[in-house]
Parts: sequence; C-alpha cells; structure tokens
Amino acid sequence: MQTHHGLSARRADRAPRRSRSARHYRSRVRDNGPPFTAIEAHLKGNPGHGFGLLFDQALRPQGFGKTRSWRVYVGLRLNLLRRGKRRWSERTREPLEIPMQANHTWSADSMSDALWSGRRFRTFNVDDDFNYQSLRIEIDTSLPSQRVIRVLDELVELRGAPRRLRLDNGPEFISAALKQWALRHGVELLHIQPGKPTQNAYIEGFNRTFRTEVLDRYVFTTLAEVRRMTEDWQHRYNHDRPHRPLGGLSPVRYAMASSTTSISR
Repeated sequence: MQTHHGLSARRADRAPRRSRSARHYRSRVRDNGPPFTAIEAHLKGNPGHGFGLLFDQALRPQGFGKTRSWRVYVGLRLNLLRRGKRRWSERTREPLEIPMQANHTWSADSMSDALWSGRRFRTFNVDDDFNYQSLRIEIDTSLPSQRVIRVLDELVELRGAPRRLRLDNGPEFISAALKQWALRHGVELLHIQPGKPTQNAYIEGFNRTFRTEVLDRYVFTTLAEVRRMTEDWQHRYNHDRPHRPLGGLSPVRYAMASSTTSISR
C-alpha cells in the first residue's frame, strides 16, 4: 500500500538510500521447465556428455540461449569439477600428421574391463584418423593376434586397406602374423615408442571417451550387454556427436561434406 507524504520521487528514494532504478524494477520469473526437460531427455541417453555437447545437440536446436541453459545446468549441479592437467617437466612433442582423406591412416588400440562377476574382457578399437570415425569395437574375453587379423580383414573387405595402421607395442600388435597381413595388403605398420601413448593420441582420445561414456557408466553382467550398449553408443558417436576439430560435425557428416567438396572441385 502506497502512502503519499507530499515528497517528490527523488527525495523519497533518497531517504532510505535506495537506487532510483530499484523503484521501477520488475522481476521476470522464467519457466525453466522446458530446458530442464530437454536436459533430462538428452542425458538419459547420453549420460557422459558435458555442457558443450549437451548445448550443441539438445538446447541450441530448441532455441534456448547459452546463459539460460548454463544457469539451469548449474542449478541441477551437473557442472562437475575438472581434474587439473598433470605437467611434465621434460616432454618431447611430436605432432601427429593429419590425413587429408579417409582411409589413409587407421589407429588401433585395445582396452580391458570387467563384468559385475569380475570376469575380465577386452576391446579392440579401430578408428579412422581423418574424421575420427569409429570403424570397429570388437569385444571378447580374449583377443589374440589371429582375432585382430580377422577383424582387420573384415574392415578391409568393407572399406579397402588403409595406407598406414598406427599401433602400440602390445603382444597382439607385434606378432609375425600381423606383419604378414600388412605385407599382403600393402599396409605400413606404425608402432609408437614404448611409454609414449601421445604418439597415438587419436585412438587414446577415443578410448577415454568410450570408457567415460560406456564402460565406467554402466554395470554389465554379460558380454551381450556390453556389445549391445557399445553398438548403440558407437552409432550415436559416428552419426550424432559433434566434434570441434571437425567444425562441429559428426564423423559421418564430415566425411560426406568432404566427399561433396572434393567432387565439386
């Protein structure tokens, strides 16, 4: 209830030492239900995505602003703290060559994890360095060199042989059988230096994402569950997940755009 005492607005504001703009302020209460629903729906299928991927894939297409989206994201306490980078005093930096076309250089590596029962299993991951596309994730309790060669033969039958294949020095990757396979298909094997995983940075980055969003995210009881969840995640990774080095495109869309550009030239 307002009471008039014969004072001007300026003098009335000066008495309680109130800003003149405060008298005209009207709070705007915005409904955060729509962005909350969009965040919840996206994270249900992609629980490992941070704010950047969440905003690009789910919030920006629906017209939500970045500031408002971040406010809702923080309000839900989803902004996890990042671990600081470990600094090395002496480190030799060897930049990786960026292929200019698909199927030029593949990177491969293996990972290990365990089921709920404690039974160990391994994965054999193969990526194309050109567009970061995941070509194959083979999963089983044991992946010897002959199994690795069979997987590579299937990829060669589908895509053709790459010029180079980058590997670490695992026992399945330095076998005589794999060397014979490389000679037969004209593939150059690039083995990184022992203890230098940064020389295979493309596949190492993929492994980190795969472990964060799949292997460490769920509890698996059977290998069939691992394969099913991995297949679903791999499809979304290749077709929907934007990559900043690819201009915000997914691996498949980047490959299509690159092929269209080369044809037009």
